Amino acid sequence: QVQLVESGGGLVQAGGSLRLSCAASGSIFSIGIMAWYRQAPGKQREMVALITSGGGGRTYVDSVKGRFTISRDNAKNTVYLQMNSLKPEDTAVYYCNADITSTRPYITNNYWGQGTQVTVSS
Repeated sequence: QVQLVESGGGLVQAGGSLRLSCAASGSIFSIGIMAWYRQAPGKQREMVALITSGGGGRTYVDSVKGRFTISRDNAKNTVYLQMNSLKPEDTAVYYCNADITSTRPYITNNYWGQGTQVTVSS
């Protein structure tokens, strides 16, 4: 069984930094695209950042460009989100998402983590 587990959320003052981690575990053959999403109270979930399997392609939502950096360590099956210059409007539950191919049977599914709360105080 495959699962994603996030860590690194918390409370930080505006202008501060946090680093989120998301580790995939289980019967994993390969991991494709990995991404971070967030959902603020009363708002729809939005994609924050995405990274391709080799790490060469990255996409960010406009509101975080220049402040957030997504990266991955394929040896550890882990994706990171470095968040700098945090703003109160970044407050949300952050979710990890990944396309993972399991082993025997070799089936690709999309997985979500349980979410980690990020709160930025003004």
